[in-house]
Amino acid sequence: MAVTEPAPAVPAEPHAPPTPTAAPNEAGETPGIPQEGARREERGEGGGGGEGSEGGAGARPAPSGRTVRGTGYESILRRQSLRESAARTYARSLPIVPVRARGLTIEGADGRRYLDCLSGAGTLALGHNHPVVLEAIKKVLDSGAPLHVLDLATPVKDAFTSELFATLPGELADDARVQFCGPAGTDAVEAALKLVRTATGRDGLLAFTGAYHGMTAGALAASGGAPDVRVTRLPYPHAYRCPFGTGDERGAELSARWTESLLDDPKSGVTTPAGMIVEAVQGEGGVIPAPDDWMRRMRRITADRAIPLVVDEVQTGVGRTGAFWAVEHSGVVPDVMVLSKAIGGSLPLAVVVYRSSLDAWEPGAHAGTFRGNQLAMAAGTATLAYVRENRLAERAGTLGARILGQLQGLAAAHPCVGDVRGRGLMIGIELVDPDAAGPEDTAPPAAPALALAVQQECLARGLIVELGGRHSAVVRLLPPLTLTDEQATAVLDRFADALAAAERARVPRPSPSRRAPAPVPAPGPSH
Repeated sequence: MAVTEPAPAVPAEPHAPPTPTAAPNEAGETPGIPQEGARREERGEGGGGGEGSEGGAGARPAPSGRTVRGTGYESILRRQSLRESAARTYARSLPIVPVRARGLTIEGADGRRYLDCLSGAGTLALGHNHPVVLEAIKKVLDSGAPLHVLDLATPVKDAFTSELFATLPGELADDARVQFCGPAGTDAVEAALKLVRTATGRDGLLAFTGAYHGMTAGALAASGGAPDVRVTRLPYPHAYRCPFGTGDERGAELSARWTESLLDDPKSGVTTPAGMIVEAVQGEGGVIPAPDDWMRRMRRITADRAIPLVVDEVQTGVGRTGAFWAVEHSGVVPDVMVLSKAIGGSLPLAVVVYRSSLDAWEPGAHAGTFRGNQLAMAAGTATLAYVRENRLAERAGTLGARILGQLQGLAAAHPCVGDVRGRGLMIGIELVDPDAAGPEDTAPPAAPALALAVQQECLARGLIVELGGRHSAVVRLLPPLTLTDEQATAVLDRFADALAAAERARVPRPSPSRRAPAPVPAPGPSH
């Protein structure tokens, strides 16, 4: 077998066993990634022998009396590819089978351990299976309390609501109502849009390019990739890929002026909308923080025109960006906040918090069978309190700034890193093709193939990252807020190794000045 350098050691969680190293074998296959047998089975070409084959040693009886063949991780991955929807996403780029997890670390069924910088797409503020979260869940289970109560009042819900209000911007908390929704962030977005339409009697919405608000119909219509635009789309400020070609403060100013013009021009075709929905940091859009001055300008624009301002804090909330809520960086107090992910402490929970003046719903106007998730409320209370009491938002701001600085230093040695940006522990690295020709004074084209290669090289080194942004060319880091300095160093070391490996494997494209002249086509029939 070929000798390769071992991956850097994982800083272990408390009482965790040492991390085994892993490297590609001499066939070029990486442990933890299903190989050609699994791919053949997914394509419907059949599988070979071994575990999971007819008469294999891994066969076991299923409850139905049928036989489930193969209990190893490769067999599980094969069955997933055959049984689950083609819409599955993370399972495609991260072909692992988690069986245990603690803090930053996941252990797969193959025995490999991974540093998880995806954190359930930002859901796991305290990482996997934090003791305070487990204890809160266990306490409810041991108490005999009902687990499903629709929207009835319970001590668990009362404790959650009290802790949630304790973390909100004071001006909002003093005059707020909370709506418990279906358990996903997209459900809360739908509720927020429905709320402002009901309260204002208007229908239109303002949203921004690059936005992501969920996968249900109304949330998708307000997102950047909407195929059927029924929402007025406004330019979101983007210093690196500014839609106006100016960037920074000038680009943000032009974005604000364009918004004002659309709203005030009687011939713009835009009537006064029911609300404006915005992310203080665009996550799926590529980790793009909104400038604080621009956020304040959006608040003034909406307040002056009696347009409710809805801030989507589904991914940015609970300390992720260095403030408890990302909107607090600008000092803006919105009319509506949409919250999910981390507020449930790893379990499904979503709420809308809004000014009481908007509470125009009739009883039953918005409901949901699973809006009373007692375990999620208990886990959420524990998470919110732990983040608040241990000042983890401030810690995320300090550590995130340090990581950004180190990544910017790394970028100086790698021309394929076009931009490093983020806020707190919500970080994005945009990869580009520095050799590709593009319009003058614009950023190089995105390099999605390189980003995918970096993601796979990270996985081979035991580091889980996600891709996002335009063309999926932004490598995203969303580690838990409990990340230690030692773990941050290990994450950066593995990412640097993966980036270098992906660069080496990339075939460089000649720059325009070095390209050979195009061949002259042979004469052909005239048209």
